[in-house]
Amino acid sequence: METPCIAVCILSPTDGLCEGCRRSRHEIARWSSYSDSERRAIMQDLKTRAPPTRTTR
Repeated sequence: METPCIAVCILSPTDGLCEGCRRSRHEIARWSSYSDSERRAIMQDLKTRAPPTRTTR
């Protein structure tokens, strides 16, 4: 199963998206239950999402 995950799993407090893969919490949680076409559509959409704003720890 293809995944955009790059093992940088930090949800941004500014936009709620993962700073590594840019998926939402909902998309991450449901990823394995999506159909191949749903995952492909999300992968395409990720290309248009703004780059992450890095948070500091």
